[in-house]
Amino acid sequence: MTAAAPTVLATCGGLNPGTWTDAVYGPLVLHAIELARVAGRRPRITHLNTAGGDQRSIEGTEIEAAEAAGVDASHLRFFPHPNVEDVREHILAQDVVWVSGGSLVNLLAVWRAHGLDVILREAWESGVVLAGGSAGALCWHSGGTTSSFGPHIGVVADGLHLLPGSLGVHYDSDPNRRPAHQAAVASGELPPGYALDEGVGLVYEGTELVDVVAERDGQYAWRVEPAADSRAELSVTETRISPRLLPQFSPADETAKPSPATDRTPFEET
Repeated sequence: MTAAAPTVLATCGGLNPGTWTDAVYGPLVLHAIELARVAGRRPRITHLNTAGGDQRSIEGTEIEAAEAAGVDASHLRFFPHPNVEDVREHILAQDVVWVSGGSLVNLLAVWRAHGLDVILREAWESGVVLAGGSAGALCWHSGGTTSSFGPHIGVVADGLHLLPGSLGVHYDSDPNRRPAHQAAVASGELPPGYALDEGVGLVYEGTELVDVVAERDGQYAWRVEPAADSRAELSVTETRISPRLLPQFSPADETAKPSPATDRTPFEET
């Protein structure tokens, strides 16, 4: 609980393929740990795979990736019941909460049933970095577009509301996402907000966007808002945001272990 301010890193990213190990923490996960500003001990991260039904098959991979990065990792599960005696105590003891992708709708329903939504807000206000990819990025916002309902992209307008505005994910990799998100913002079903290409993340301090980061070149974030001219064909305006490129590490590189966050370069809108 050492972040300089309530911090969220919302991304389209997570674990990357490894060479010696099955997977490694990608630059976005490492950046979430960096934002926690841990000193004098190993960082603590807990993985929440609620959106994927708490599948046990990936937990070993996540633990192995954490160990390679010099991080103490754990998991919080809700299926078939919580795997820790005190969920609040577990969450507040972490430096980073990383939420993986899957069903945003199911994630929100399960979290609210267990009161985790309230606990996460307390953790965020206390300095625990909240982060994740896909559903793990959408959940912090007021709403977003999701495939939770089936093959067609639908709208969820009742996110956790830690962050203002809406979010779209997989903007460059799923051809159905962009038009569905544009339509939801144009109609007012979702408020203005942002959208992410693969490998891009938004860093918030409190409710202010302070940085946009990426794992690789050629990927962008997008500001999406209703067009001033309602007669416009799409009725939305998209502003491309060029992110700051995060350091790239090989899985065996010892320098990949998280270090204290440094001053950021302001992101650029183009």
